[in-house]
Amino acid sequence: MTEQYSIAFDHVEKAYQKTRVIEDLNLFIPEGERLILLGPSGCGKSTTLRMIAGLESITGGELRMNGRRVNEVPSGKRDVSMVFQNYALYPHMTVRDNITYALRVHRMDRAEMEKRYQKALEILNLEPYAQRKPRELSGGQRQRVALARALVKQSRFLLLDEPLSNLDAQLRGQARKELVRIHELYHQTFVYVTHDQVEAMTVGQRIALMDGGRLQMIDTPYHVYNRPANLFTARFIGSPATNIMDADWNRGGLELLGQRVELPECWNRLVCASGETELCLGIRPEHICLKAGPQENAVCGVLQYVEDYGNKLGAYVAVGDQEIVCICQSVPCAPGETVSFTLDWERMHLFSRATTCSLGYPEELPVWKELPAV
Repeated sequence: MTEQYSIAFDHVEKAYQKTRVIEDLNLFIPEGERLILLGPSGCGKSTTLRMIAGLESITGGELRMNGRRVNEVPSGKRDVSMVFQNYALYPHMTVRDNITYALRVHRMDRAEMEKRYQKALEILNLEPYAQRKPRELSGGQRQRVALARALVKQSRFLLLDEPLSNLDAQLRGQARKELVRIHELYHQTFVYVTHDQVEAMTVGQRIALMDGGRLQMIDTPYHVYNRPANLFTARFIGSPATNIMDADWNRGGLELLGQRVELPECWNRLVCASGETELCLGIRPEHICLKAGPQENAVCGVLQYVEDYGNKLGAYVAVGDQEIVCICQSVPCAPGETVSFTLDWERMHLFSRATTCSLGYPEELPVWKELPAV
């Protein structure tokens, strides 16, 4: 069934001698999608992109593009354009010559080449710089030239390897908008590598999160953030990271950090259905409600210190030997005093300690009402 996808990795592996960098990758990308390959350094995301481009050989499995096996097809015959992290512009050529170089090499009709060139200049606001050389351009301008060079080819696949990492925060924000606008104009299959969560969440229609050469989760930005499939996803996505606490389920409640919290009935039924009792509880810092003193069915700790982010505060609470982070608008007491926090049950996550996988969520269990009461 992989033929229905624009790009299909079918049990693909990549190894350098005895070192495996990609293991059993099954990844299917529909035509015209903006897919983000996200993960920490060394996770295999750039290697995956380079396999699509034909710059890396495949050790095992099959890579199909438009239904055709391309394992042995050279890069020049895959109909791909690529934007690299370092832009890879020719320093002795003008902006115009850099953008049109590949078209001239392939002896494209002059009128068609000029049409594509002018359109790229217009889209990326490069008209004033057409006769400049790369050394006369800022980082943001060079990045736009590299994008224009990829656009004029009008390839079926646009591949980008951390193209914004050399830009400052403000320029990255502008460039992200340009990338989305370009995709909406051309509707190419768009595969984008980054380690930046903000880029992934704002640019991608789906995010493929990788770690250790394995695909951890692939879904929309909303679901990757709000419904993490496993502990790695919960920890990696979000800043500050999700609070993760060991929790043992027992008779309708969780024993965590030396304290007990009673669970709502729907969560108890879900835990019963899973058969798991040794769990990890995940809760994002912004989903914790912090109050002074003890509360009923809450976890107590000591407020350690507070960070001021300008529009919000970060409160760090010591509970036993673990530190819990809470993002809030105001802090109810001074550091050193006792605080307690309740959990937002609709935004809580439970994972198996054995498998690290999510137990799921009450609304995803269609038969939960039929389970015996706990």
